[in-house]
Amino acid sequence: MAHSRRLSQLSGTKKSVVDVLLILVGSALYAFAIDAFEAPNGLAAGGVTGVATIIWALFGRVGVMVPIGIQTLVMNIFLLIPVLRVGGKRYAAKVIAGTLASSILVDILAPVVPVMGEGDLLLCAIWGGAIAGVGLGLVFRAGGNTGGTDIIAQFVARKTALSVGTTSFIIDAIIIAASVPVFSVKNGLYAVVCMFICTFLLDYVVDGPRRERMAYIISARYEDIEQAIMVALDRGCTRVHGSGSYSGEERPLLFCVLDRSEAAELKQMVATIDPHAIVVIGEVTEAFGYGFDPFD
Repeated sequence: MAHSRRLSQLSGTKKSVVDVLLILVGSALYAFAIDAFEAPNGLAAGGVTGVATIIWALFGRVGVMVPIGIQTLVMNIFLLIPVLRVGGKRYAAKVIAGTLASSILVDILAPVVPVMGEGDLLLCAIWGGAIAGVGLGLVFRAGGNTGGTDIIAQFVARKTALSVGTTSFIIDAIIIAASVPVFSVKNGLYAVVCMFICTFLLDYVVDGPRRERMAYIISARYEDIEQAIMVALDRGCTRVHGSGSYSGEERPLLFCVLDRSEAAELKQMVATIDPHAIVVIGEVTEAFGYGFDPFD
């Protein structure tokens, strides 16, 4: 029992160390993207950092330096208060770590990192969005957070009929629109490109490539198909009770989850056994358990 407890503690410590490293590396990549590609080239791609970039540019024109990192840290302090009240200690620690690391590193790297892609807004939007997305994805994958407008989006979504994604998009769109008078319409359009690339890669890093497929099979020869799935594909299969609305005939519905590469093989296999079968295949966001990713 004691040995099992020690192993569990060591595993927990190892995971905590890995999470801290991911948050630091992810925050450094995010800061690099802001300092090298986005802020110096007038790309305010939404979020608290976008607001800070607009303020930084406005004050910079009159010779006053207002660091982007300090701005984001001050804004996030007020935004994170309601989150930290309802979250657990571990979650709160990761959120604070992500917010502090990203904000401080933006200011530390600013005088060191060279401005890249100056004058080529497409290059800046692509690489700025890509590096920022990978960096934020690593932070989110570690269970951390960098604060920002997502907190506002979650609050608005609870009070209205809007979803978090829609609300977040509207807020980011308003911030990008506000950047147009400060920079230009061209900069605003490229900021949208930067935002979409960042969001796509963030989701890809957090969730990984979508490889699983979910299949429903309706067939009179369900037993033969079921056997073929378990033997040929080495996949489990579940019978779901079903009945036809028109015929009233009761017939099991087969359900299984498999890899993307196995979906084509399944279709060919079902077509060979029963050409009159109905096969419905959909994409699965995540699959855990035996044969798939572990729950941890």
